[in-house]
Amino acid sequence: MSTYDYDVIIVGSGMSGGIAAKEFCEKGYKTLVLDRGKPLEHRHYKTENVPPWEMAQRGQKLSKKELEENYPVNQHCYILNEYTKGYMLKDVDHKYVQKKPFNWYRSSSVGGKSLLWARQVYRWNEIDFEANKKDGHGIDWPIRYQDVEPWYDYIEPFVGVSGSVEQLDILPDSKFLPAHPLNVVEREAKQKVEQAFPGRKIIPSRVAHLTAPQPIHTRLGRAQCQARSECQRGCSWGGYYSSLAGGLAAAKLTNNMTLTANAQVQKVLLDEKTGKTTGVQYIDTETLKAKTVSAKLVFMCASTVASVQILLNSTSKTYPNGIGNNHDVLGRYITDHVGGAGASGTIEGHLDSYYKGRRPSGIYVPRFRNINKAHGKFLRGFGYQGGAGRSGWRDGMYKDGIGAEFKQSNQLPGNWYLTMWGFGEMLPRYENRMYLDKEKTDIWGLPQPVMDVAVNDNEVEMQKDMEQSAIEMLTAAGATNISSGRGDFIPGSTIHEMGGAVMGRDPKTSYLNKWNQCHEVANLFVTDGSAFPSQSCVNPSLTFMALTARAVDYADKQLKAGKL
Repeated sequence: MSTYDYDVIIVGSGMSGGIAAKEFCEKGYKTLVLDRGKPLEHRHYKTENVPPWEMAQRGQKLSKKELEENYPVNQHCYILNEYTKGYMLKDVDHKYVQKKPFNWYRSSSVGGKSLLWARQVYRWNEIDFEANKKDGHGIDWPIRYQDVEPWYDYIEPFVGVSGSVEQLDILPDSKFLPAHPLNVVEREAKQKVEQAFPGRKIIPSRVAHLTAPQPIHTRLGRAQCQARSECQRGCSWGGYYSSLAGGLAAAKLTNNMTLTANAQVQKVLLDEKTGKTTGVQYIDTETLKAKTVSAKLVFMCASTVASVQILLNSTSKTYPNGIGNNHDVLGRYITDHVGGAGASGTIEGHLDSYYKGRRPSGIYVPRFRNINKAHGKFLRGFGYQGGAGRSGWRDGMYKDGIGAEFKQSNQLPGNWYLTMWGFGEMLPRYENRMYLDKEKTDIWGLPQPVMDVAVNDNEVEMQKDMEQSAIEMLTAAGATNISSGRGDFIPGSTIHEMGGAVMGRDPKTSYLNKWNQCHEVANLFVTDGSAFPSQSCVNPSLTFMALTARAVDYADKQLKAGKL
């Protein structure tokens, strides 16, 4: 094509899409961002400051009837409540096939899950990028930590990462804003656990919250985190990073971005003669009309399952099984973090101590398994997220009582508690996949994805160790009344799904090259979680954003050199 509607089309406006929009727009490219969700402007968060007594369900869990009618899948997600339901998809209308159990939690507005995430941000380490090659599971990453390190350095000041310098090889330090400090019980637990288990560390969790806003934040209207811990209602302060407050806001300042909501992309289009994509086709979900838009580049940032669904549906004579997919690599190596195992307990004493506000953070225990010594029963590793606090008035809901004395008792904070819950790395397996059921479609006519993903013995043994190690550390910290858990883990439940369009060196075994560029279709890039051949054990969003910025930089240079 000699003329295009836009320079770049970005599919998805969440964690990756927002950064892609910022980077392209700041480089001067006319950029179209398409998002399936409904329109939402930063600061237009309807339930942000609504008190619970003005909510029909007091802001808590939705009625059983509403959950079953509208949220058959999302009802299992910890995020869904009366405050957040406006940001979560009524998945009853957006069905998929679970060949094996898989929880696909989806958002419903512009900004995607960046409005709803837990905001934990950690760098990956050298071991993470080398693990596939070392133990033979999955395919080798075509990049290493050193390739991503400068892009962590670049993206972290923009996002705003609060944390503490620890100088740990297993958890490289970021460019930090001041950390949210540990409270008295966490400090005591840190001292006791690190003494009892040399090599294990308890550190402040690293979160995308502004503790000391810098000019790069204030120019976008972002302000210091207020420690309200009501983040998932939306934050008009921009105290935590979301695409609306961050990437999209920066892109908007350039006047180079066009953002189209209610746009369900159906397929990426291919010019059979040139072998390049020419743009995308989407359905306007308000008018139900199909539209086509063209661009020099297409960046897929719709989230793992959604991006792969669109790519698989992008068929042609050249690629009957999905664009760029002549070697059956698209849809393979789907993973999610292993969760559902950990423990909590009561900490006696410290009843004269409390804490200010409601921190959006807690503690983090970095990975300590399979680093220098093999565990023997499983590969890879896990870390813990958790924290200490004091029980409050909500305890009264579970007590018997009446009268002034009972009322007075519920005005006082209760005992301290300490929790640790694990997040582990699931091994990448070729057979863990998704594909399309051409006989079943969603309400927009897209073939439904079939999720054929399962854990195996490695993840089961990892969960056992997660639970037992949490009990050991809580015991060392002096906890009593310890309760632990280790449920049957359903992939998708930790909302860190990755894989499906993985990076690699060989087009016969991978979908993307080291620049997140499709091996077969040079002007098609994928920079969300689907690009990841493995998943580390730490939260992935920071790495999504770093690799997105890296891919945009590469695409920009290729365009200017006339190679795209």
